[in-house]
Parts: sequence; C-alpha cells; structure tokens
Amino acid sequence: INPAHAWADGFVRILKGGFHDAPYGVGKELANAAPLIMTGLSVGFAFKTGLFNIGAAGQYTLGAYGALYCAIMLKLPWFVCLLAAAILGGLWGAIPGFFKAYFNINEVITSIMFNWIGLYLVNELVYQNGTGPMYDVRNTRTLNLGKNADFAQSVIPDFGLNKLFQTNSTTIAIFLAAAVAILIWVVLNKTTFGYELKAVGLNKSAARYAGINEKKNIILSMAIAGALAGFGAGLFYLSNVGQWNPLNSTSLPAMGFNGISVALLASSNPIGTIFSALFISHISVGGTFLSTKYYPTEIADLISGIIIYLCAFSMLFRGKIQKLLFKNADKTNVNAEPAPAEKANAKKEGK
Repeated sequence: INPAHAWADGFVRILKGGFHDAPYGVGKELANAAPLIMTGLSVGFAFKTGLFNIGAAGQYTLGAYGALYCAIMLKLPWFVCLLAAAILGGLWGAIPGFFKAYFNINEVITSIMFNWIGLYLVNELVYQNGTGPMYDVRNTRTLNLGKNADFAQSVIPDFGLNKLFQTNSTTIAIFLAAAVAILIWVVLNKTTFGYELKAVGLNKSAARYAGINEKKNIILSMAIAGALAGFGAGLFYLSNVGQWNPLNSTSLPAMGFNGISVALLASSNPIGTIFSALFISHISVGGTFLSTKYYPTEIADLISGIIIYLCAFSMLFRGKIQKLLFKNADKTNVNAEPAPAEKANAKKEGK
C-alpha cells in the first residue's frame, strides 16, 4: 500500500464505488447486490428464528446448479429456473434443520459440512471428467447463457436496464430481490406463521407449551433460509453475471459468506438488508477500480470487514447496556416497594 496515493487513488475510488465508471459501474453494483440481498436474507431469517445459517454458501451452490440445469438442459423459462433454484436450496437447508430438530446437532456444524458436500457434488455433476453437457471445455465453466440464443428464455429480462447501464448483466433481479425482502418482513412481523417461527427461536420450551410444533418450525426455518440463498444464486447466474467454475474445488462461493456481513450490518432486518447489500456491493465494486500499482483490490474487503466488526461490537455493547438498565430498573422497583410486614403495620396504624 502506497500512502502517497491514499486519497485520490484509494479512498476516493472506494467511496465512489460504481460511480467511478458510471453508468457501467452502477449497473455492476446492482447486479451484485441482488444475490447479496438474498444471502443476507437467508442468514438474517435464520438469526430471527434463533438459528445460525452458516450454510448459505452450500445452499447457494445447490441453487446455482438447479437454476443452470433448468436453463441449459431443460431450456425452461427464467421464473421456473428461479423456482428450481429456491427448491434445491431449500432442500439443502432443511437437512441441517432436520438434524437440529430431531437430534439436537448444532446447525453450525452440519451446515459447514454440507457446504463442502454441496460444492463437490455440484462440481462433479457439472464437470463429469470434462464431458458434462453443461460444461464448456474452452472456457472451463458452464455454458454462457447470454451468448446462446437457445437459452434466451432462461435469462432474467432486463427491460432496458442493460442498455441504460451499458452492461449485459443488469436485469430486474435487483427488484425481485427487494420484493422478496419486503415479503419476508411481512411474514416475520405480520403473520401468525412468522411469530411462531420467532417464538421457537426465542424459547423452544415456551413455544411447545403454547402448542407450537418446534421441530417442524426449526426445519421450516432452515428450509426457508436455504430457499432464499438458492434463489439468490438463481438471480446471479440467470442474470448472466457469471458462469459456474467446476474446477474450483478449494473455495466456496463468496456470496454465501458475504450474506453474513449483510445480515449483521442490517441487524437481520429484511428491509435493512436491501440497503446493507447495496452498501457492501458499492464498496466491493469500488475496490475493483483501485489501481493495482498502488493498492491490492482486497483492501475493499478489509474495509467491509472492519465495518462489520464495528457493527457486531455495537450490537454486543447495546445488549450489555440493555441488561444493565434492566438490572438497575429491577433494583429500583425492589427498593421502592415496601415489605409485606411494613404494609401490615401501615394498615394497623391507619385503623
């Protein structure tokens, strides 16, 4: 890192984000923000129901396969491909939920294991020793949906956004993701189903006493979280933002783990997830415009990480302060209320 270029070539470019190369950069931000919203919703939804879905990366992976299989092999319409992505992601998320509900196995452990199982499974299904029908040998990735007219119906429509932002990957995905975020907010805050899910997360014993089936709701919570992550993968790949690389067997999709950052930054609020995803995307895209002569592009990830840690610390301190205030309030109430013997004496004196 060269401090002589810290302002103009570093800090300013990161702050500008995609606006450094508008309108193309802004379109790139929107394209990347759509799956980030969904993975943020996936993690945040699980948080709201008392679970930690660290398996969003694996669910995202299965969702990517579902979307690409329906697009390349079956040539189905884009909305059917999105549905398939959500279903596969949901099924993959339900497995850790099942182990949590019936065997009390921590969902963090099973989710991490299924992340890698999902990655190797999808890579094998796509690659098949280089002969897979979805695999493009020349590009070592899945077939490009945008460059083949046979897949036109499987690509999410852009309604002129590609022309507006001068890209080939800015579709209505960002609006679909925002609509899902609003729907999740309604489900969690305005429906009996949402209150039941949150009740199980807060206290399983109390929920069981109230007649709520806690096992079913744990599985449903993880299944919905998985479906959201899978849907995000569908938005990414069906918008032709990128292609799946089955030769990458050492790292999971970053979108899944970035969803944790988005959820923390939004305090797991579904509406806040929209804005936190746009912010993280803004910083990330800004990092791609840094001059590699002076700065590593990873500096943007470092800045995002610092922001997330600060958000996590603020949540921790807020919880500590709330507990302290509650304790002080309880002590005040105890001291203010007279003892039973004092009450009895006061009544006798009154007589």
